[in-house]
Amino acid sequence: MTQHRKLIDGHITVWVNALPKGGLYAPMAYLMGLPAKRVRPALVLMACELFGGRAEDALDEALGIELFHNFTLMHDDIMDAAPLRRGQPTVHEKWNVNTAILSGDAMLVKAYQLMAKRPDVSAIFSKYALEVCEGQQLDMEFERRDDVTTAEYTAMIRQKTAVLLACALRVGAAVAGASKEDSDRIGAFGEHTGLAFQLRDDLLDAFGDPAKTGKQQGGDLRAGKKTFLLIRGLELSATNKRNELQKELAKPADQRDVPRMLQALEELGVRDEAERAIQAEDRKAVEALNAIAVPVERKQALRVLSAQLMARSY
Repeated sequence: MTQHRKLIDGHITVWVNALPKGGLYAPMAYLMGLPAKRVRPALVLMACELFGGRAEDALDEALGIELFHNFTLMHDDIMDAAPLRRGQPTVHEKWNVNTAILSGDAMLVKAYQLMAKRPDVSAIFSKYALEVCEGQQLDMEFERRDDVTTAEYTAMIRQKTAVLLACALRVGAAVAGASKEDSDRIGAFGEHTGLAFQLRDDLLDAFGDPAKTGKQQGGDLRAGKKTFLLIRGLELSATNKRNELQKELAKPADQRDVPRMLQALEELGVRDEAERAIQAEDRKAVEALNAIAVPVERKQALRVLSAQLMARSY
């Protein structure tokens, strides 16, 4: 992925340097300049190469995916009232909310300009971009509900997180001229990898080492955020006639006993269940990748990236 990231970063630098001056574009340049893994644009290039294309031929589309991803982050940070993004002030904090909304809108237009060069790419992008918005809406609605199920949560993270990975891979495949069947297979690989990625994120927030994650342990639990762990924990608490989680959630967020909540999740078997769910999604991703009839060596970059995402500790 190092070579792909170098290509992407170089393309982003050229794009940022070509932006007009002024208040609409400065936040774009700022956000795109923050430290980032560039996983999604790298997937575009990897998928293009998987099906025999050149990474350089998909750079505009890779940039379009990254612009869309950052547009969602700019607006998500406003919705979440988040003060920091990757350790730096969020756009709405550095400028103001109205500027962040408008600059985000313009960023989305810029993404569409890059994706509109090919009708097949534009159709894929439009379908999945809308799903991401639908997933974000569901996430907000879940905050006001006390009856969210694990099935509903999985459906939500599929739209909010997983489908953009599928989109990136399908776009790269389209640039390389892959068949519909192979596009479906690489899309399935992306969705299952994305689901495993988000479930791993939930686990790391609760049980990860704060020294590695850079976050307060159990931050989502303290906030009462409906993740797989909390939803499943509440389901199993009801079945097992336990009430530790409910008692803690009844308290103000800053008074919740997070270690007690973590212990309850351990004892209820939720941590192990989440780990099994991650492994199940990873297996499905591997099966989808294995089904693609291209030389094995072309799949290696995606296998390595997938393994890194599964094994991460932050």
